[in-house]
Amino acid sequence: MNAKSIIKEMLILTVAIIIIGAGVFFFLMPSHAAVSSISGFAIVLNNFLPFSVSEITMVLNVILLIIGFITCGTEFGYKTVYTSILLPLTIGFFEKLLPDYTSLTGDATLDVVCYIFVVSIGSAILFNRNASSGGLDIVAKILNKYLRIDLGKAMSISGMCIALSSALAYDSKTVILSVLGTYLNGMVLDHFIFDQKLKRRVCIVSPFESQIRDYILNELHSGASVYKVTGAYRMEEHDEIITIVDKGEFQKLMAFIDKVDPKAFVTVYKVSDMQYQSKNMPERIF
Repeated sequence: MNAKSIIKEMLILTVAIIIIGAGVFFFLMPSHAAVSSISGFAIVLNNFLPFSVSEITMVLNVILLIIGFITCGTEFGYKTVYTSILLPLTIGFFEKLLPDYTSLTGDATLDVVCYIFVVSIGSAILFNRNASSGGLDIVAKILNKYLRIDLGKAMSISGMCIALSSALAYDSKTVILSVLGTYLNGMVLDHFIFDQKLKRRVCIVSPFESQIRDYILNELHSGASVYKVTGAYRMEEHDEIITIVDKGEFQKLMAFIDKVDPKAFVTVYKVSDMQYQSKNMPERIF
């Protein structure tokens, strides 16, 4: 990667972290909810320690980075270090800029909802850059490595523990809001991030098999397999094309099939990209 590419990458990561930092400051902090994040835990600890939320977040992220390097080695690259440090700095900047800020909506529930959707935007940017934020994803990887807990479950367990920690400083309403916010946060992140990466397995039976196959190979630049299938009604043999495409390719393919053979028999299944199960899976931002 050349210098220009690195600068571009860092700028994109910076924009993503600024979006997330703004979500924490403008929406999460006023709600007092500990929604599945290190920043949420810092909000709880802020009631007991003489430090700002940004300072506590910085300390926690640095500690987790050190633990992560000790337990998981160099798996955490420069992107993780950069985003882990930049997030509390961004929150600290807003704290200095608007020291008397209270709430944009005046309602804790709306603040949590707004936080979740704002964070999802930043998270989607980071995910597409194969970036990690540190924070809870380090905890999740440690649980995954030593307790053999699935990464997704480890993230959920860590997030729920932080949500429940709000009981140490706030009333039952805030605790419930933290728990529900954590659950909704997981759902929205899955939709904004992981659902966008779902691919479609398309099975096509058509007398125009050669044209459709040619379009898949030469226009979509995707792979395909052709199988012999026999129809149960007339016991006639047909060629079935099977291909796996992303969302954009699927739309183009269906438009082409509709043009070439509107009567083609098409079945579609959603499939997950197996790379999400690997140790290099980009984590959610927390």
